[in-house]
Amino acid sequence: MTETTPECRHWIGDARRYCRALDAVRPYLTGPRCPLHTPAALAGRAESPPGPGWPAGAWSTPSPQSASALFDQRAVASGKRRASVRTYRAAQQAVRERKS
Repeated sequence: MTETTPECRHWIGDARRYCRALDAVRPYLTGPRCPLHTPAALAGRAESPPGPGWPAGAWSTPSPQSASALFDQRAVASGKRRASVRTYRAAQQAVRERKS
């Protein structure tokens, strides 16, 4: 598979053609754009400075739902939460296995 360099896909209406610039092209929601055709440049604003990005552990942080499943299982096993008899017995067995 060959890797092609991205080109600016901004439509220049007066010239009835695409820009197709290859220098400093970055991806945007509207497609790859060169510095002259970024959404901020077209709106007459300066480019926003690059930020710090996502925190280091953003994708490894445990979800609150995974923790709540354990608490829910304990609530079912203790009888504090209503559940079917089969679910209640399975939760009790799971809690017993975790303790040992």
